[in-house]
Amino acid sequence: MAGPSAPVEHPPLEGSARVLGTVALSLATFMCVLDSSIANVSIPAIAGDLGASPSQATWVITSFGVSNAIAVPLTGWLTQRFGAVRLWTSSVLLFVLASMLCGLATSLEMLVAARVLQGLVAGPLMPLSQTLLMATYPRAQAGRALAFWGMTTLVAPVVGPLLGGWLTDNLSWPWIFFINLPVGLLAAAVGWSLYRTRETPTRRLPIDTIGLALLVLGVGAMQLVLDLGPEADWFESTEIVVLGVVAVVGLAVFIAWELTDAHPVVDLRLFSQRNFCVGVLVTGIGYGLFLGNVVLLPLWLQQWMGYTATQAGMALAPVGVLAILLSPLAGRKVAQWDPRWMTTAGFVVFAVVMWMRSGFTPQTDIATIMVPTLLQGAGLAFYFIPLTTLSLAGIPQARLPAAAGLSTFVRIASGAVGASVSTTVWESRAVMHHAHLVETLQPGSAALSSALATLQAGGLSEPAALAQLTRLIDQQAHTRAADDIFLVSAWLFLGLIALIWLTRRPPPVAPVAVPAVKRP
Repeated sequence: MAGPSAPVEHPPLEGSARVLGTVALSLATFMCVLDSSIANVSIPAIAGDLGASPSQATWVITSFGVSNAIAVPLTGWLTQRFGAVRLWTSSVLLFVLASMLCGLATSLEMLVAARVLQGLVAGPLMPLSQTLLMATYPRAQAGRALAFWGMTTLVAPVVGPLLGGWLTDNLSWPWIFFINLPVGLLAAAVGWSLYRTRETPTRRLPIDTIGLALLVLGVGAMQLVLDLGPEADWFESTEIVVLGVVAVVGLAVFIAWELTDAHPVVDLRLFSQRNFCVGVLVTGIGYGLFLGNVVLLPLWLQQWMGYTATQAGMALAPVGVLAILLSPLAGRKVAQWDPRWMTTAGFVVFAVVMWMRSGFTPQTDIATIMVPTLLQGAGLAFYFIPLTTLSLAGIPQARLPAAAGLSTFVRIASGAVGASVSTTVWESRAVMHHAHLVETLQPGSAALSSALATLQAGGLSEPAALAQLTRLIDQQAHTRAADDIFLVSAWLFLGLIALIWLTRRPPPVAPVAVPAVKRP
């Protein structure tokens, strides 16, 4: 009697089909990542239009992040249950529907509910796009596939605030969601036409309901701690203490349960492989540092340097130039060069960028701000692609969706932590610097009298001069605090280099030789 047939391994796509497949998968990824940051600069407009406070409107951001982080680890189970192509196409179409509901929302409650749906259906999009893209290319060109995919995931968080600010200023905030409709429909149509005959095998597996409940409880409580902590004075608040305990206990029990369950919702056993464990750890910490600084820089520019949201986005836009130019090179060479050296080079660039930013002052001009941003693109090109190669090296094909989903979950969670920690530390350090700056400006001091006299000589009244002086001190304090974070980030990026070298180098793949054509 014949046994069960082995899964069919589809050949890579060729020619225009490969190009179209790459575009469709990259568009879906870009749309997903873009929506994690595009609403950031639109919060005041959303709050005013829907009759909510700015603090309440921040749930538009956090609701997406929480639901997205919870859904990502389900990618492995959902892929085996429904198939990678059907799941990816359904996720894109549901993301388009959720985006339309976001734009049509007439209350904050409706908008948050739509954002929860949007985050849930976005969960499988990124890891499945990565998995399908790698199957689109020959194994020797997997690095090139990762180059396209990695470029979209790292440039989109920078484009998001720029595009969101422009749409909000020139149209209205619902358009930050409506813009997904044509993009998503195009990606779904092209992707389904190309991949529907390349469906992955399916099988029915039980769902780990207890593990899923623990994941929702632990991650949800952790996100609430991050969101509510700054306003509630962190662990001085009983509510934050309770949420913190729930998060720690919930995640601890979740880990213990997943390691013993026969069909875990998250395959934590993947961490037993050295390359995956170290690669995901470095990716998470590195992305947390990266995103924390991506959030911090436009906040400083808008709040203390007088930039509009659109102008701040323009100041950050050059990051894409070198990323676009160098990512294809990194993709081509990652199979031949040692990815550990490539990642080391990327982190050195990141460290130099952060060190350059640590010298910013309130007088720093736009050109000086854009130089390290331009250089950062080179670091991005040599950061994500080789790290993903290291992480997934040796993972069996059948476990790739679960591995990609778990890696994405860690990165998303680390990004949320990085953004929260950077903004919280920024405010804390600003208070400290403010206290140091006013030590010499006590009432009756010569320094205070001289500063007020100078401002009043410029035509300001005494109250206006005091207000202006307070503004200048706050500006200087927040600038020094941002410089502190940039400098610490530089040292942390250098420290991550030591972890990279704990991984094993994947076997190099020789470039495919093109046979010479003999002329008659």
